[in-house]
Amino acid sequence: MSKRKLNRRQAWRIEKIQKERSERASKRDARTEQQLQDDSLGPEEFGLVVAHYGKRVEVESIEREEDAGSAQGEVVSCHFRANLGSLVTGDKVVWRRGKDAGVIVAVQPRHSQLQRPDPYGDLKTIAANIDRVIIVAAPYPEPHANLIDRYLVATESLEITPLILFNKSDRIDAGNRTKMDWLAERYTSLGYDCLRVSTETGENISQLTRYLAHYTSVFVGQSGVGKSSLINSLLPGYDIRVGGLSEATQKGTHTTTTAHLYHFPSGGHLIDSPGIREFGLWHMEPDDVLQGFIEFRPFLGHCKFRDCKHQSEPGCALRQAVQDGRISESRFDSCNMILASLEHPHG
Repeated sequence: MSKRKLNRRQAWRIEKIQKERSERASKRDARTEQQLQDDSLGPEEFGLVVAHYGKRVEVESIEREEDAGSAQGEVVSCHFRANLGSLVTGDKVVWRRGKDAGVIVAVQPRHSQLQRPDPYGDLKTIAANIDRVIIVAAPYPEPHANLIDRYLVATESLEITPLILFNKSDRIDAGNRTKMDWLAERYTSLGYDCLRVSTETGENISQLTRYLAHYTSVFVGQSGVGKSSLINSLLPGYDIRVGGLSEATQKGTHTTTTAHLYHFPSGGHLIDSPGIREFGLWHMEPDDVLQGFIEFRPFLGHCKFRDCKHQSEPGCALRQAVQDGRISESRFDSCNMILASLEHPHG
């Protein structure tokens, strides 16, 4: 199908809009640079990015670079120069106070970052400086093992041990119990921590609170799995807006539009990320994806052919492990789905 050709007026309008956007961006950068040269700016301070809104971020003042303690400091809206790169929730920064807003002058190195490609193929960082990834699933919307596997591959690449959290355990019934039990067995048999919780009944909420204490954790998962409800249960004072499921599709509606960092009174932080229905790994190499399936590791490098694609080649160690029952066929198929998506990321 050929692309629709723009007429002269449409092309002029697009060019005009792009020019206006470029001019606005240049003016913002000029204002930021002017503020940086302004003697009225305060001394440099350390800060923690707790939210990101367009061209501005919310920065919480902290006493030291290495100290992002649970005690909440003053939160100041700040803007930053384009040459600082993309700032995300969890970043530690150096900033200076201004008359109307603060100005970020430096970003500290990240010790970890959770990333995924956006629909245009550009790599997007979801959260920075995280210690634990909490993969949230629920009976509704229907959980997909391949999505959980994608998150696990991403966390394995970060060398961060994840927790698979099955939320809304009160909604497990005869229609979904078999699948929920299968998912729990699928991952506990691999050595992953799994936990069932319910904000309605309070099941295992205190255990989850203890697990999250003193770490910076990020919640990831589909829209509608109850991440915002969990935060309200874990941190009652925040009163996060909660969305329901679409009656027609039983898929979640987006309520979190930007990653936001919250504090636990006893120590530690929690970053709530916007819900997503797909989690691409197009930025990863096939070998990295294979390494992300932890039960594959003993067999990698033992195929007859060095360039084995693990499809129909003779002497494939992975396929033999599947036949021997040492690798589950469902996980092997899930890995192949991910590998296929690397070759055709948008189709």
